[in-house]
Amino acid sequence: MGAAPHQLNELTSRSAKWLGLSAAAPQRHSVALVADRFDLIAWRDTYEQSAALRELAEELAGRYHCTTDLLADVFLAAYKLDPRLRERTEMSPSRLVNHQIISSLVESPEFAELRRETLGDPYAAAMAVLAQAPALRRMLERSQDARTRAEHAQRARQDAANAAQAVAEALRRAADEADEDGTVRAPAADAVHEAINTAEAAARRAAQDTAVAAAAAVPGTRSDARSAVAQAAAAVREEAALMRAWGVGLGELERMPFDQRARLADRLRTSRLAQWAELIGRFRQMAEGERARKVENATGQLVGVTLGDDLSRVVPSELAHLGVAELRAVFAARYAAGELMLYDSQGEEATGQGAVIACVDTSHSMYEAGPGGVTREAWAKACALALLDQARHAERDFVGILFSAADKFRVFRFPAGRPAGIAQVLDFAEAFLGGGTSYQTPLTAASELLEEEYNDSARKRGDIVMLTDDECDVTEEWMRGWNGAKRLLGFRTFGLAIGAPRAAEAGSVLEALCDNLRSIEDLTDVHAAADLFRVI
Repeated sequence: MGAAPHQLNELTSRSAKWLGLSAAAPQRHSVALVADRFDLIAWRDTYEQSAALRELAEELAGRYHCTTDLLADVFLAAYKLDPRLRERTEMSPSRLVNHQIISSLVESPEFAELRRETLGDPYAAAMAVLAQAPALRRMLERSQDARTRAEHAQRARQDAANAAQAVAEALRRAADEADEDGTVRAPAADAVHEAINTAEAAARRAAQDTAVAAAAAVPGTRSDARSAVAQAAAAVREEAALMRAWGVGLGELERMPFDQRARLADRLRTSRLAQWAELIGRFRQMAEGERARKVENATGQLVGVTLGDDLSRVVPSELAHLGVAELRAVFAARYAAGELMLYDSQGEEATGQGAVIACVDTSHSMYEAGPGGVTREAWAKACALALLDQARHAERDFVGILFSAADKFRVFRFPAGRPAGIAQVLDFAEAFLGGGTSYQTPLTAASELLEEEYNDSARKRGDIVMLTDDECDVTEEWMRGWNGAKRLLGFRTFGLAIGAPRAAEAGSVLEALCDNLRSIEDLTDVHAAADLFRVI
């Protein structure tokens, strides 16, 4: 005798109850951090722009599952304003290992320090991901057991979903075969009951496997996470300091395309320029401090009384003569003879108005290193870059002239009205001509530039700074022309003999050329040139 028939409404009720429980299961997420669409757009855009991120994702995907989602989480943790971690129960089982790794990263004590450097900066956040790659590889390698359990849980959930679909299919067939009064014959009814029993068993297994996967721990995650975050913070901080040392502002970096910024960072890290960053930073810091002390056209400190014809410094007793008719002629005679009593002061020389020109020796001897491993070239170019800043703060043109032998020189112009592009700054810093040394070539070029400026804008009183480590002669004819140009254009010449005290000795050619000359012997000391930044 066959099994008794069932009413369709009874089967539907049992199926609906089970299917209702299945449909009410919480949504499972693939990303551990809560992210809005703008966050995800930032990640996708950065991922598309960064070849290094894509290469890392491809490498990890070849060995592990779901690693692109892991990289997205690491990026979002560094980038988002307020990263919020999902509960483990909200995660897809296949992403539970990712959740554990991200949880360890964001809960590490060093995480706040990292975010100070990366918050809201997609490039810095991507750099943090790449800096943490070695630790991510170690954690993923040790996660094999946990990943196996997660994969079992994922398969069990898929089996449960398939079983639920089988219930729906069995119920549909039963409805198709039901009599007009709703009676379902035994074979179709039994098929529905069997499908429901299978689905319930699959759901129980999925729940058990998910619980086991959620409890699985990846060994060493917390220590690896702390190390990874600390290394990432150091790498991002080091690059930020490198950019600041070279005068690249945050606004310029934010406007810079991703690839261009990456190339710039690589250039600064891997070329010989990387060795100069700390020295350049100290020069710029020193110059900024000296600018704060500088007073334009300062009268200086009163040190006594002298004679002269400067009416702005006449002592009151002399001015009193103008109030007596009989003494006015005496005042006029003393004024004509330059014998008025004046206040004597000692202070900073008046600053210039024309261009600032740095003539930097790049002969072979400038490669020589002094104390602390600092080369003469590095000191000279760090000083020149600080002079570039100085000129821009004073809204003056800056010109860098690199020179060596008589036929070797290059001119880099930085007009006051245009931003100094970092590419041009680096070209100026990196260029090196080699060969011997000629004073006449760069100084002639400098005086011609100042004459050009005077003819175009009537600006005089430029400043030429000569940075060299060598001695050489100039012709008498050239010297006459040089002195004539100085009288006409009113420019000043400052000389810095770097690691070459003989070049700064009394009677040297450099002394004859310069209004102010000093010898730089300790190349670790940036303050040897400090007073230049009060008068230039």
